[in-house]
Amino acid sequence: MGKEWREHPKLKGRFLADHPDDLQVLVHDGGPRLSRNPAEAVWVTVTGMDGGVFRGRVLNQPHNLRNVRQGNEIKFVAADEAEYPVMVTDKYLRERGTWVIHPCRQCGFSELFDAPTDLIRVVFPNAPAGARMSMFTSFCPLCGGVQGVESKDDPVPREDALPSAPRPAARPWWKFW
Repeated sequence: MGKEWREHPKLKGRFLADHPDDLQVLVHDGGPRLSRNPAEAVWVTVTGMDGGVFRGRVLNQPHNLRNVRQGNEIKFVAADEAEYPVMVTDKYLRERGTWVIHPCRQCGFSELFDAPTDLIRVVFPNAPAGARMSMFTSFCPLCGGVQGVESKDDPVPREDALPSAPRPAARPWWKFW
C-alpha cells in the first residue's frame, strides 16, 4: 500500500512529524444554510486518495457535530484558500463536476460544504417542481462571504456574450425630442 498522499502538493507539510499520516481536517454537519453547528477541525489519519479526493479516519470526537464521530471514515479535499482540508460528501462529489463554484468574494474559498441540489432545495423552497437553476449565490461556509454557483449545463449568458442594443443617435443635451 503506497502512501503517495504524503508527497501530494496540497497536503505536503501538513502532517505531524511523529505521525506522518495524521493531519487536521475541517469537518461539518453542512454549511450555514443546512446546519447551525459550526465546522470543527479534527485529527484524521489519511488512508487513501483518488486524484484530489482523500480518505481518512477521524481520530478524535468533534464537540458539537451530529453527523461526524470519532472512528468515521470521511472524504476530504484540500482547497488552496482554506487553512485545513475540508470534508466532502459523496453527493457533493457527484454534483461538483456539473457546477462552477465561483470563489468567495472575501476569502477566495472555492468549495461548498453542501451539494448544490441541497442548497437549491433550502434557498428556493417555493421553486416549481422541475425548475432548474442556472446560477445562485450561497454564503461561504468559512467566512460568511458570498459565492456564486453556476450550472455548467445551463449557464447564465455573460454580459459580453449578449448582443448589445444599438446606441441612440447623438443629439445635444438640451434637445428632448
